[in-house]
Amino acid sequence: MSFLPDDTLDSPGGWPTGSAAPARTSAASAAARPASGASGATASASGAGSDDRPDPLLDGLNPQQRAAVESRAQALLIVAGAGSGKTSVLTRRIARMLRDRELWPSQILAITFTNKAAGEMRERVGHLIGRDAAEGMWISTFHSACVRILRREAQQFGFTQAFTIYDSADSRALIKRIVKDLQADTMGLTVSAASGKISKLKNELVDVEGYSRQINPNDPAEVMFLEIFRRYTQELTRANAFDFDDLIAQTVYLFRAFPQVAALYQRRFRHVLVDEYQDTNHAQYALIRELTRPVDPVHVPADTRIETDASGGIPSAALTVVGDSDQSIYAFRGADIRNIVEFERDFSNAEVILLEQNYRSTQTILDAANAVIGNNFDRIAKNLFTEVGAGERIVGFTGYSQHDEAQFVADEIQKLHEAGTPYNQIAVFYRTNAQTRALEEIFIRSALPYRVLGGTKFYERAEIKDVMAYLIAVANPADGLALRRILNTPKRGIGPATETALAMHADELGGVMRDALRDAAALGLGPKVTGAMLELARILDEATATIDTASVPDVLTGILEKTKYVDLLRASRDPQDEARAENVDELVAVTREFQRNNPEGRLIEFLTEVALVAAADDLDDSSGTVSLMTLHTAKGLEYDAVFITGVEENLLPHQMSASEPGGPAEERRLFYVGITRARQRLHLSLAMTRSTFGETQVAAPSRYLQEIPTELIDWRDSPGMGMRSSPGAQRAVGGGRREEFGYKTSLPPGKPKTEWANRVTATVRDNGDLTLVAGDRIRHVDFGEGRVSAITGQGPKSIAEVQFDTAGRKRLLIKIAPIEKL
Repeated sequence: MSFLPDDTLDSPGGWPTGSAAPARTSAASAAARPASGASGATASASGAGSDDRPDPLLDGLNPQQRAAVESRAQALLIVAGAGSGKTSVLTRRIARMLRDRELWPSQILAITFTNKAAGEMRERVGHLIGRDAAEGMWISTFHSACVRILRREAQQFGFTQAFTIYDSADSRALIKRIVKDLQADTMGLTVSAASGKISKLKNELVDVEGYSRQINPNDPAEVMFLEIFRRYTQELTRANAFDFDDLIAQTVYLFRAFPQVAALYQRRFRHVLVDEYQDTNHAQYALIRELTRPVDPVHVPADTRIETDASGGIPSAALTVVGDSDQSIYAFRGADIRNIVEFERDFSNAEVILLEQNYRSTQTILDAANAVIGNNFDRIAKNLFTEVGAGERIVGFTGYSQHDEAQFVADEIQKLHEAGTPYNQIAVFYRTNAQTRALEEIFIRSALPYRVLGGTKFYERAEIKDVMAYLIAVANPADGLALRRILNTPKRGIGPATETALAMHADELGGVMRDALRDAAALGLGPKVTGAMLELARILDEATATIDTASVPDVLTGILEKTKYVDLLRASRDPQDEARAENVDELVAVTREFQRNNPEGRLIEFLTEVALVAAADDLDDSSGTVSLMTLHTAKGLEYDAVFITGVEENLLPHQMSASEPGGPAEERRLFYVGITRARQRLHLSLAMTRSTFGETQVAAPSRYLQEIPTELIDWRDSPGMGMRSSPGAQRAVGGGRREEFGYKTSLPPGKPKTEWANRVTATVRDNGDLTLVAGDRIRHVDFGEGRVSAITGQGPKSIAEVQFDTAGRKRLLIKIAPIEKL
């Protein structure tokens, strides 16, 4: 998978003759013409199939999928509905081109949005045609592909190959320091706002100079932000570092500034494939455009084996994009839905193929999804269908409060689990993270195993970031941010004043903080702190001298031994420090695994791999727990049973979307994504009242619920509420008028709102050594009296199965349940 040297990019034998032809040839003629490899074997001779033999790579495909695999359009848009088998189509399309020798593997660039998706695609192509036949392809994320290019070309614009990649926490730390130095917070400029704006500008390919031409010079806040942006850019350059947004933007700038460099990659990649095209932002779109431009004759080597046009230039590479405008939900990250909606305008003679047959969900779930998304106008129209049958009706639930709603979810999950659905095939979605509080409280009380996806990830833990900062400082001596993090970690008496003095001394030397650290004696400080700084400089310099020859585990363990980082954690009296030490041990294990998988890999490669680990790649559904996550996190996942909670106005759609152009339409797409994650069972729930940040407000059903045909949903309510509380009943009675699609008549007569709005509370109790046995009678604060039918677990994890007289069967964690023994 290594990148070929410059002098072999166009050498005979390095590329198949006429490699650009597939993009301009029909599927029929492509199958008939001789392959371009040295063997001269034809497609049929290589096993592609002939007139009387079926093609195994087309086996089992529906007509639309087959057309997408066989198409040889110069620009192809595959509109892949949810669950329509797009990965199978994409991998078979690649496999067929390679098997038929239309392209060498090294001529294919396939781009995904996560490392997990890239790995799956590589594995499936290898399975279809053999690992050796697929070796040499670039299948990676946007960021990974750009890192490979920048590592090779960084010297073109003043960086070295050992540049550091700053994650979001690194960027925020740098911006925080700049904001503090400039006292920008006095003008209302927060770190979060500055960070978000810088990211947005970079995704729009607006640099400091470009932004300086846009601002109002009479607006102090804009002038101040410009200065923050300028210093942030200067600090990154000084540290020989890029942030994540730079990886793509700088690659685009590289191609535009150095056409001869762009031509290397335009000649190399003769077919570019992009997955999840609806999620691309402007910078990613620009990158694709640059890679698929024709090569000017001046940049075509005399000995090229690539087919040229009449002018002597090389035609543009073929482009295949796969996506679904109905699943474009990342506008807040800069994703531009116009990239996919306007594909035919951007690429002339483009072919569009719709994949509408769904292989995931029941028809009832798809009917609901189609009904909802049909209300958006900014889309390529399609209608999902399936052959698996209608399936169960959707279950809808209206609760008194979010705790009442959460109790319903917990009860239904338990029923599904007892009926045979594994916990890890059940997921609960919500619009905002704040909604997890009630769910977690009830799940704990109900003894349901769960996990919240989106918590603190391994590489975001403080101790891991500390140790990673050491490795970054070793690999890139110019990185001042990494050095600042480890100056006094573990504590060595170097405080903020000394750090400032070091930074000023670095400025005086005209170098970086690492240079100042080596010259610490010139600061005139006490012998203890001076000695500590010189010792740190020695440790780092010694490690830096070994990075081209030493294994990554050896570099890391050497640093840990010399700094005594882990030893000091283990010597601490803080019980959490032992867990931190174990996390560092886990990082050492990660380096060893990296070295096993990459025997020749060195520190820079390891740091690159760690920096590119996407949050979604950490998802693991093998743990036997119910998954709780936001609707945004749910993208790309699927479960047997799905619960979408909080389907209320101001939550879904979110109240902030009302003031954003296209906001309600994107929120509808978010709801659509949630619906189409479900394979067999879908539950939609809402609450009459919801407490947020200490305030209880009356909630109204989401407008999107009105868009689902009434007959698809089986509405249920809390005991005693009556059918008039359900959105379905309200719509049937009121004819869909908004003023009757609410809760004004939903409370039982004579019951105060406050009493009924808190039917299921958040109450917990420390029951101490309370023991129960089957047959005991108990009273529960919410559910009334009941009889214990079984006890499972031991000690503080004891769980009671209770049949309540009016509330039905529940599972309770005895230690904290609000119960008393009768």
